[in-house]
Amino acid sequence: MSHASGQAPEWQKSIFSVLKAGGVQQVAYVPDAGHSYVIRAAKEDTDIEDVVLTTEEEGVAVVSGAWLGGKRAVLLMQSSGVGNCVNMFSLLESCRFPFFTLVTMRGEYAEFNPWQGPMGRATQGSLELMGITVLRADTPEEVEEIVSAGFDAAFEAGERVAVLLSQSLIGRKKWERK
Repeated sequence: MSHASGQAPEWQKSIFSVLKAGGVQQVAYVPDAGHSYVIRAAKEDTDIEDVVLTTEEEGVAVVSGAWLGGKRAVLLMQSSGVGNCVNMFSLLESCRFPFFTLVTMRGEYAEFNPWQGPMGRATQGSLELMGITVLRADTPEEVEEIVSAGFDAAFEAGERVAVLLSQSLIGRKKWERK
């Protein structure tokens, strides 16, 4: 969703609040417009190290390494990146690392890019096949509670959790003509 005022929607701010309150010290990501507020906020926060990735599977290793080093870390990615991570997810199961990822969805609501459809449809099933619990937020009102519940399941109960952020939260994406 485009915001003329340049202000991020409250649901995006609430995500960062959950991460900050939970003691996250690293945020790993491949740049993504749907995560732009959390990425900017992490970069501006001197207590959080932002780690730019070249591919999403690197993020699985980064957040696992952070855990081994005594830090909480979160992986931000788009649904298309989940496909890049499937083999690396075996690290989480084998080593029983807690894992928390926030996934902005593509291939759903008003998608214009046919390449996003297949992985968008396969995202939840791919995560579940790899032993990751999937939660989903479809409305702005439920984002904070679902993100908080997933965060606690990961870092208090030691689970592996993905929260899918519906494409309808972010709004329509359009080709830009120049």
